[in-house]
Amino acid sequence: MVAPSDGTNFLTRVRMISIKVPSLGESIVEATIARWLKNEGDAVTAGETLVELETDKITVEVPALKGGVLTRRLKAEGDVVKVDEQLAEVDESAVAATAAAPAATKTAVASAAPSASAPAPASAPPPATAGSDDVKSSPAARRVAAEQGVDLAAVSGTGRGGVVSKPDVIGAASSRAAPSPTANPAPSDASTPAPRPPAAAPSASSNGARETREKMSTRRRRIAEHLLESQHATAHLTTFNEVDMSGVMQLRDRLKERIEKEHGVKLTFMPFFIKAATMALDSYPVVNSQVDGDSIVYRHYVNMGIAVASEQGLIVPNIKDAHSKGMLDISREMAAVAKRARDGKLAMDDLTGGTFTITNGGVFGSLVSTPIINYPQVGILGLHKIQERPVAIAGKVEIRPMMYIALSYDHRVVDGQQAVLFLVRVKELLEDPGAMLVT
Repeated sequence: MVAPSDGTNFLTRVRMISIKVPSLGESIVEATIARWLKNEGDAVTAGETLVELETDKITVEVPALKGGVLTRRLKAEGDVVKVDEQLAEVDESAVAATAAAPAATKTAVASAAPSASAPAPASAPPPATAGSDDVKSSPAARRVAAEQGVDLAAVSGTGRGGVVSKPDVIGAASSRAAPSPTANPAPSDASTPAPRPPAAAPSASSNGARETREKMSTRRRRIAEHLLESQHATAHLTTFNEVDMSGVMQLRDRLKERIEKEHGVKLTFMPFFIKAATMALDSYPVVNSQVDGDSIVYRHYVNMGIAVASEQGLIVPNIKDAHSKGMLDISREMAAVAKRARDGKLAMDDLTGGTFTITNGGVFGSLVSTPIINYPQVGILGLHKIQERPVAIAGKVEIRPMMYIALSYDHRVVDGQQAVLFLVRVKELLEDPGAMLVT
């Protein structure tokens, strides 16, 4: 059959590509559509992000498998979708058709002859819209750029197809202005992502509204369900102790410059807590166990979870096999995990498989709290603000840097005696940190 003389390629075979919800990771079967990056009719390139999905653990960007035109969006923002459910359709053949049409309308006769030898019009890049939308960027990147006042056009994209991602914007904002130092030292300082001030809620003076309503995100809803499950499924109890942090602070001050110079690692407070907790878990393994039906599963390893407050809500990345690592290795892994958390690049493996958790309310100024168990784990260690207080030492009153620590535990499995002795062991190790370095 001869193609029509007007050059319009309306006989081109339509080749539709289905865009589906990818695998979301261990035990995750659904996600919420956070934002669409592309509208119907937009040209897309292979690897370019079409839609951003939010799960209870991570944010997943779904790319185009091949170049073409997004013909249909089958789901709207806010919809809950399941793994392998269809999200959109991309017409692969529409790239050639759209690119060839302008050239064909100029001269129908001339376009037929040189088509075999001349470069194909489809090789030209798809037309881009003018303005800020011309910059390929993810929804999260646009949101952060608006908050930080970053010009997306000046940011180099490292995502698929050169798309500007959220970490790219965060990096650009960081290089533009260094963050101000915190006034009060916290137990974890640089070992966990620095807490960000919460976003300001709409005020009555700005829009006249006395109340606002916002639908829970998938992540926030799952966090709420998880916390309620922990409260309902465990016999929750908390015990407290206090630690004189003089030994840790003196040892850290003495070694941190040399360690950073010789090993390139910043020695923070958190590795001391992780090491002390893993050694205490070795002495009292029931605190590192899990209930499975009518059995107790004892773990002979420690995947240490560190609770982190992120923009999307609470996340708990963990350090695998922390029990077998020394202070320097723990420091390196803490720095790597903290960077991935700040850059929004935590993998599913970072967030699954934890056996025990440490949470640090001290970074926000908390003096005492009762942490909720990260179910199905049976114990969580809460750290708090280091505060100078008068204490009795050898019959004299001295000012010491003191910190309250708390262990919440599942009383179905952990007896009160074991919980108290575990916390006492943590206290002993922190007050004599040299004992941790010789093991």
